Amino acid sequence: MSKIGRNDPCPCGSGKKYKQCCFHRAASAAAAPNAELLWRAGNAHLAGGALDMALSCYREAVRLRPGFAQAHYNLGVVFQQKGLLDEAAASFRSAISFNRDYAKAYNNLGYILATQGRLDESADCFNRAIAIEPGFAAAYHNLGTTLRHQGRVDETLAAFRTAHAINPHDPVFHSDLLMMLHYSHMDDEALFREHVRWGEQHAPAAASVPARQCDRDPGRKLRIGYVSGDLGKHPVGYFLLPLLESHDRSQFEICCYSERGQRQEDDVTARIRGHADLWRRTMGLGDAALAEMIRADGIDILVDLAGHTAHNRLKVFALKPAPAQVTWLGYPNTTGLRAMDYRITDAVADPPGSADALHTEQLIRLEQSFLCYTPPAGAPPVGEAPCLTGAGVTFGSFNNLAKVSPQVIDAWSAILGRVPGSRLMLKFKGFADETCRRRVSDAFGARGVSPDRLELVSFVENFNDHLALYNRLDLALDTFPYNGTATTCDALWMGVPVLTCCGTRHVARVGASILTCLGLPELITHSPEEYIAAAAALAADPARLATLRRDMRPRLAGSPLCDSAGFARRMETALRDIWRRWCSA
Repeated sequence: MSKIGRNDPCPCGSGKKYKQCCFHRAASAAAAPNAELLWRAGNAHLAGGALDMALSCYREAVRLRPGFAQAHYNLGVVFQQKGLLDEAAASFRSAISFNRDYAKAYNNLGYILATQGRLDESADCFNRAIAIEPGFAAAYHNLGTTLRHQGRVDETLAAFRTAHAINPHDPVFHSDLLMMLHYSHMDDEALFREHVRWGEQHAPAAASVPARQCDRDPGRKLRIGYVSGDLGKHPVGYFLLPLLESHDRSQFEICCYSERGQRQEDDVTARIRGHADLWRRTMGLGDAALAEMIRADGIDILVDLAGHTAHNRLKVFALKPAPAQVTWLGYPNTTGLRAMDYRITDAVADPPGSADALHTEQLIRLEQSFLCYTPPAGAPPVGEAPCLTGAGVTFGSFNNLAKVSPQVIDAWSAILGRVPGSRLMLKFKGFADETCRRRVSDAFGARGVSPDRLELVSFVENFNDHLALYNRLDLALDTFPYNGTATTCDALWMGVPVLTCCGTRHVARVGASILTCLGLPELITHSPEEYIAAAAALAADPARLATLRRDMRPRLAGSPLCDSAGFARRMETALRDIWRRWCSA
């Protein structure tokens, strides 16, 4: 948020300059205290980004008038922006105590409770906000996000659809709906049409933006711009690092546009930034301003790493700020954007022919894989297969619970039924919520699986402790129709073979892409029935599981998935080919 200058119009609506209005009125209020004036002064300071001054005004306002619900609410907003979530929650509760119909206070309180993992309480707040204000699109959207964290896919989709129906012009609501549709069994063609509709509805006409004049030399050094809100401890950040570390700097200059607040930057952000020739923080920049920045920076090829995931800048790409534009890595489908020229993938994840017709971009398929994995530093050593110790076989999945579809629960329950004495370990941060645990346990119970055969593990703070949990698994079971990606690579690095069920679109084929790259086609199945049978067969062959486990880490380390230099050369060849096409157009 930009600061308000002393000579700018005051946002309180008085029509006066800021210095003549709220500074003066706040000073006057100090001499003759008035809660209403202090609240208005606080609003002006909040709008100007002066959080400490706003905090002082609101605190004094509620001291003077303890039942001033709006001042309590705005005090909560300030605390929330300062990252003081407990204090913010207390202020929103105070606002509600003085106004039981304060929908915005319920909405904000629900958001904070969700970040604290109190998902049931969070959903209750959003539902209260909706009951008070049935057209509250943001509350429906936030409710959907909370339900997604609980793995309640159908209810999430219903909430997201309602938010989008109430406010069809909000591109974020529409993008989040698109993302969730990948967890469903929607027909591939229908999903493609929904992406195209996003592009038609939210993307402005690129033709109205003047193109940058640049040197059409096909062999010159290129400026590559990477745009993402995930340049940190996130799968996108981890998968991007090996490319940046191995880029040929004599041929490519690297520019990063980070849609991540400075407070959210971490040690991975620092590593990524260390490989960038130019680093731009873009949070808060409007679409036109960011497009102009990219154009002024002279970017030749602009690479989107987000697609329709959180904090994407697709509307900037719609303005065509770079001669050639590419999407890669962060999203498992087309953007639906006509201004996006290419999408980088591989032939297993997106088979030639069938996938091409379902993209607005032209597909460029890298040899081997569209991914490059960085093994985690300091990972625990691979342990012995648990089934060799005399205990039964332990299956497991550490994937997002939204990926655990009813069809997956059917298959996993059938596997447990086919393998006497076996157990299933699931790890997901939402299991800190007791209702979430009970719902999953009940779902398996309805299929004949007793609770003592399930182990539900919630968030583990230390990443190496998280990795060590893989030593308790004999076989990782991939989810479908939405496969794992980073979780699959981590399991394999820890020696755990991963069994996948391959489908028709990218999200259902990433497991097959990874396992093909490792030369393990026997771990790829093509139907739930084949998946169940393969899991039972592997469980009945402990020697095979032990051999796979012993060889897995060296197999992965020696594969193209861990060859950062080779991957960088393949990616650079693709980027150079994209540039040559543009030069010859």
